[in-house]
Amino acid sequence: MLGHPEILIVGVIVLVLFGASAIPRFARSIGRAKAEFEKGLTNGQKDADGDEGDRKTLKHSAESGERTG
Repeated sequence: MLGHPEILIVGVIVLVLFGASAIPRFARSIGRAKAEFEKGLTNGQKDADGDEGDRKTLKHSAESGERTG
């Protein structure tokens, strides 16, 4: 685990390498990537829940003798 001095040193190195104007761009990019990742997780969960509902409908249809198609 990094302590306060290590984080400060890493921050100074990043500041020297990339400059002060690049840091907000990097932070925005990371924030957008995180939001896109969470959106994908949410959509994946909704798809999985929808698939489960489709399976229940198909199972019910098969049990009742209904034919699809």
